[in-house]
Amino acid sequence: VQLQASGGGLVQAGGSLTLSCASSGRTFSDYFMGWFRQAPGKEREFVAAVSRSGSSKFYADSIKGRGTISRDNAKNTVYLQMNSLKPEDTAVYYCAARLLVPSTRHIDYDYWGQGTLVTVSS
Repeated sequence: VQLQASGGGLVQAGGSLTLSCASSGRTFSDYFMGWFRQAPGKEREFVAAVSRSGSSKFYADSIKGRGTISRDNAKNTVYLQMNSLKPEDTAVYYCAARLLVPSTRHIDYDYWGQGTLVTVSS
């Protein structure tokens, strides 16, 4: 599976951004998809994940209520919409794919995109 993340950029605090992750190479709907982020000097952390059908969604407390993960299996793409962005949301955001079973642990994911940088200015 090849993953290509996009949509990052510079946004003011309080603003919104939608990240996209396009998949190719394998059957997209076989994979549980997640978003993770890594800020400078910090460990990679879970942000959100979505089940293969899109019916089940999981969020980290840090993004709950401000973020929405979704997927379009026809377009082989997963999205992360983030609202009310805060400077502490500044990080490189990665999409990742895992076969079948849900997980919020980055070590459980099999495939990773290259990351897209989100910078939130105060």
